[in-house]
Amino acid sequence: MRTPQEVAESYWAAECRRDVDAVVAHYHVDGSYEGPDGLRCGHAEIRTMYEEHARLNPGLELEITRDFPLGDWAAIEWVAVQTDTAGERSRVRGVVVAHVRDGKFVSVRDYEDPPTPM
Repeated sequence: MRTPQEVAESYWAAECRRDVDAVVAHYHVDGSYEGPDGLRCGHAEIRTMYEEHARLNPGLELEITRDFPLGDWAAIEWVAVQTDTAGERSRVRGVVVAHVRDGKFVSVRDYEDPPTPM
């Protein structure tokens, strides 16, 4: 059974590759993602959000800095550098609270700071 951090590591590797199919595959069909731009439920809504993120910021590097596991739940702190279509880089820091069942996300709640230009 994969831990929330193991699922998150695989998920963020896919997101950094901008592999939307692989990102969506990390969620249960009825899974949810809630972040600064709202709540997304189910594969179709989650896919649309990640496609938009990839379009606006084609470059992404991310590192997990801390993990606070609690069974099939975890809070995972991260820091990322995103690159927009003009090549401008910004740093973003945040924490996700993730619930995993059967090796996939049931829910992800993302709390993040606004991007800081680099």
